[in-house]
Amino acid sequence: MSQAFDYAIVGAGIAGASLAAGLIEDGRVLVLEAEDQPGYHSTGRSAAFWTESYGGPLVQPLTTASADFLQAHGFVSPRGALTLARAEEKAELDAFIAEFTALGVRVEPLDRAALEVRLPELDPQWRSGAYEPDCQDIDVAALHQHWLSEARRGGAEIVSRARLDTAQRRDGLWHLQTEAGHRFTARVLIDAAGAWADPVAVLAGAAPLGIQPYRRTVAQLRMGVPVPADLPLTFGIDELFYFKPEGGKLWLSPHDETPCEPCDAAAEEIDVALAIDRFQQVVDWPIEQVEQRWAGLRSFAPDRLPVYGFDAAVPDFFWFAGQGGFGIQTAPAAADLALRLLRGQAPGAVDPNPYDPARFAR
Repeated sequence: MSQAFDYAIVGAGIAGASLAAGLIEDGRVLVLEAEDQPGYHSTGRSAAFWTESYGGPLVQPLTTASADFLQAHGFVSPRGALTLARAEEKAELDAFIAEFTALGVRVEPLDRAALEVRLPELDPQWRSGAYEPDCQDIDVAALHQHWLSEARRGGAEIVSRARLDTAQRRDGLWHLQTEAGHRFTARVLIDAAGAWADPVAVLAGAAPLGIQPYRRTVAQLRMGVPVPADLPLTFGIDELFYFKPEGGKLWLSPHDETPCEPCDAAAEEIDVALAIDRFQQVVDWPIEQVEQRWAGLRSFAPDRLPVYGFDAAVPDFFWFAGQGGFGIQTAPAAADLALRLLRGQAPGAVDPNPYDPARFAR
């Protein structure tokens, strides 16, 4: 016998959890999680930060609109972000500064002397940079647990080890069955499945949108010198690395995007080695040991923008996917936008049109 719900959300990562916490006001909410616990994949492996330039100018409104919630609930702490450029990359850096300054983001140009103050022992090839003082670290685990707790307190049912097997719409309801044999019905089916968003859509009879998972590698290094606690999150304007301090260690990524199938991603030695090589071209700091390495999946639609809204062809099938690597920092505003769309309300702080799945049907 099936249990009946108003909303069934596939995926209990940051996306599914945030929506579940909001929808408890509107009816019975079910969250189906394929893994043993929520947040096993992208959410649980994020080196998350909040910085308004990350993701590009069409993601920035979501990031900016998320700031008040993250700050009010104490989920962020000051960090600052630094973007480095070589002499031949100066024009690209200037364009970056101009673009985000025009959007109201605080971005300060830095010369070589100012860079050396923020990043000691910087290699001579890095001649200029940009500093974003408003960048902050995000306590991802606390944010995720906050929404899961809110959802549970409101009566949402979160079922783990419940990978969706079939989804059929009959008589105005979604009839769902998991691989473990659970049966449910729901009025609205929400696809918050991250890297599995397209496969879930196909199960429901919707056309896949081309949401592609990419592997992203992170390594934790024990350094031979003290890592400054106030070290900024540091990028290259060429997007070939980023690093940040974490608990006295250094978290480092080669900023890789390797296309792959939806999977339990694992770091590969070559990507860790590449990250270290690129880091050593930035600063001459001795590395004592690679203590940990891991990989997560970032999932992008073809235009690299999120997909939020009802499917253009399949009734009561709602997309909440394609958040790339910025799903944590945009989560509060994305949830607010999605809740408004699900309720048929007027837009709030963020225009939903750039993220409408109908853009692919057109």
